[in-house]
Amino acid sequence: MTQKKVCFIGAGNMTRSIVSGLVKSGYAPELIEATNPSQPKLDAMQADFGIKVSNSNLDAAQTADVIVLGVKPHLMQLVGEELSGLDLADKLIITIAAGVTAKRYGDYFKQEIKLIRTMPNTPTQIGVGLTGLYAGEEISTEQKTIAETLMATGGEVVWVDKEDDLNQVIALAGSSPAYFFLFLESMVESAVKGGMPEVAAREMAQQAALGAALMAKQNPDVSLAQLRANVTSKGGTTAQAVETFEKGNLRGLVDSAMGNCIARAEEMAKQY
Repeated sequence: MTQKKVCFIGAGNMTRSIVSGLVKSGYAPELIEATNPSQPKLDAMQADFGIKVSNSNLDAAQTADVIVLGVKPHLMQLVGEELSGLDLADKLIITIAAGVTAKRYGDYFKQEIKLIRTMPNTPTQIGVGLTGLYAGEEISTEQKTIAETLMATGGEVVWVDKEDDLNQVIALAGSSPAYFFLFLESMVESAVKGGMPEVAAREMAQQAALGAALMAKQNPDVSLAQLRANVTSKGGTTAQAVETFEKGNLRGLVDSAMGNCIARAEEMAKQY
């Protein structure tokens, strides 16, 4: 794929992680520009990656082939209106914001645009993330390839057929690192309450989580239920812990949490 000139509007953590991945993969830094209203984040990105930076969304977007929208959902309308005077017919727009539908972007930019919605998660920042992508029928194969190339620098990518399916991606991958952090936090707190030093408890818990995730990933033909059973000897210590989780309706809590996550994404779609 011929490298395109890419403009990132917003210089937050996700933008930084994508830019880092691009540069590490050999993307020309001089073809990448990031914008932000304040200077410190821009200065850091310029120093670390050698990219161009600007305080002007309009100037950067005008010369870009690809515009990546990395601002919060509540700021998206302002950005769209700011850029609505540009002719965007030949530009690809990629958004990494949750909750704002493709139709709303057309309203914000006051013209028909070529848009791909993506939903990355925070592990993208260290190259082991997952990004869900959605594109309408008007998006070409080349444009899909561009988006996939950009997002794959942070980990795996998955295309969804329906825009609504991005809400499932949010619940399964976008928000779920927080679920696992909460579970780890709870384990560490319990161990500390039992007398273990916090540093040691955290090291053990996070290493166990890493090992479990790798075992699941490296054994795709083994069901998760079987992997769990393989650790759970009848009448043993693990069985006692698992039984406690089951009696506490862990599955029901997870189902409710994910359902509420999706409901909030749907609510945001109406809000923005």
